[in-house]
Amino acid sequence: MSLVFTSPPFALRRQKAYGNVSAAQYIDWFWPIADQILRVLRKDGSFVMELGGAWNPGSGTRSLFPYELLLRLGKIFSLAQDFYWFNPSRLPTPAEWVTIRRTRVKEAVTTLWWLSKTTEPQADNRQVLVPYSKSMKRLLKDGYKAAKRPSQHEIGPHFQRDNGGAIPPNLLTVPNTRSYDEYLFRCRAAGLPIHPARFPPELPDFFIRFLTKPGQTVLDPFAGSNVTGQVAEALGRNWASVEINADYVAGSKLRFGDAEAA
Repeated sequence: MSLVFTSPPFALRRQKAYGNVSAAQYIDWFWPIADQILRVLRKDGSFVMELGGAWNPGSGTRSLFPYELLLRLGKIFSLAQDFYWFNPSRLPTPAEWVTIRRTRVKEAVTTLWWLSKTTEPQADNRQVLVPYSKSMKRLLKDGYKAAKRPSQHEIGPHFQRDNGGAIPPNLLTVPNTRSYDEYLFRCRAAGLPIHPARFPPELPDFFIRFLTKPGQTVLDPFAGSNVTGQVAEALGRNWASVEINADYVAGSKLRFGDAEAA
């Protein structure tokens, strides 16, 4: 596998229909899965995991389990980079402390850890360039004088080269507001349950383009409704997905052309 991209069940205080374990159990529960991910990855492959945090029961304080898990994963993987998904449309949670006591602010960022088997994993940020800002377009058009910023960073003449777009930051701003798409429509028509924790396709799209090449293989071991597989196929990659719930598997088939649930 060139890339394992996944979002395992979060350690939420409230149980979800798809099942989730507590923060106290999470590291021991996840570790055998991490071992298998390491086994199937290519030497230059990457493992990207979206992992939401957890609040301690009955408290407005955060569990440290994601960082404890990351430190343990660091014994078998390298941490290539940390990414952050900013979802401006998230509801204000935890409600007790955000909307009632008013002692916390709204949770709107989720971490994505980019881990790798080697310190030099396959990656190419030219595949994920974003449009230049207005000021950069003006600079490319009008030019500028090389100078140092107040921070002492030197802005040299290479900044005048048009590379086709700007290198994106590690903060990915993607609203998750889809209330209607073909997957939802087809599941309702087939009488199948809709997976309640679907991430937007922009997330796997970014990492698949960034970390893989056409024809390589992407794995999602917690596929859910199989957004990862659908995006991988659209980008010309092979894919494999694992999902324990048969109804979600049946629904995920409806993402692909005229497939029927079985």
